[in-house]
Amino acid sequence: MNIQIIAIGKLKEKYLKQGIDEYLKRLSSYAKVDIIELPDEKAPEQISPQEMELIKNKEGERILAKIPTDAYVIALAIEGKMKSSEEFAHSIDKLATYGKSKIAFLIGGSLGLSKEVMKRADEALSFSKMTFPHQLMRLILLEQIYRAFRIMRGEPYHK
Repeated sequence: MNIQIIAIGKLKEKYLKQGIDEYLKRLSSYAKVDIIELPDEKAPEQISPQEMELIKNKEGERILAKIPTDAYVIALAIEGKMKSSEEFAHSIDKLATYGKSKIAFLIGGSLGLSKEVMKRADEALSFSKMTFPHQLMRLILLEQIYRAFRIMRGEPYHK
């Protein structure tokens, strides 16, 4: 299985990089995982709805340009469907069973994902009703992907 994480924003925090590297190493025996980091647009503290849309659209164009045409696309969005780890594992297993061996996970910038990106997504996934920093979401997503592979293979995982 080939998994891409297409994310807006540069990862700066050393502790997040270390965690991400650890999960990428753990995942290497299950799947090929690539992280594509795209530049974010600078957003002022006080921003109008029009400026917000403009920024999301610019970031969205960058994201859309990187999505493989044959990928199943999962957008991480607060308004997406919430799943348990077991349900998430079942979803990934089902995709693999039905020949969807390329999955692209999309993580937007601090303002979220554009409407065009959401239209391209095959599904929207939410990890919580809470808002998380987009850099931290990469680590959380990788941990859940790793957990999903452990669940799919009947291997022990921390509950």
